Amino acid sequence: MALMPARVKYRKHHRGKVRGNATRGNTVAYGDFGLQVLQAGWISGRQIEAGRMTASHYLQRQGRVFIRIFPHKSVSSKPLETRMGKGKGEPDYWVAVVKPGTVLFEIGGVDETVARMALSRVAHKMPFRCRFVKRRHGL
Repeated sequence: MALMPARVKYRKHHRGKVRGNATRGNTVAYGDFGLQVLQAGWISGRQIEAGRMTASHYLQRQGRVFIRIFPHKSVSSKPLETRMGKGKGEPDYWVAVVKPGTVLFEIGGVDETVARMALSRVAHKMPFRCRFVKRRHGL
């Protein structure tokens, strides 16, 4: 089951532009290690779910996986071979808008080598370049 909101005020969104770097959600907050995105764009609910399944499968019930993003934005599409006009298409899938620096996933309760291997497998499922980050205790 792909992630999507239970209910929204407006069903259809504008596409918008993704500008700048992340100022919120850019540090490891819940776990000890995280996966930080280096490019801007959209991540679909299916891609988030694929990353979650990959991490939990590799960890084999050790530690805990935290998902730091949620797909709030709907992306609509019109049926194939439909002429122009007749309004905007129906919502097709849901995406999370991410900026460079956003932490996507966090892992806690395991050592660094296991977390690094799990998050590298998750990074292969993501549509952007990602990097492994650690919690900074000095802040």
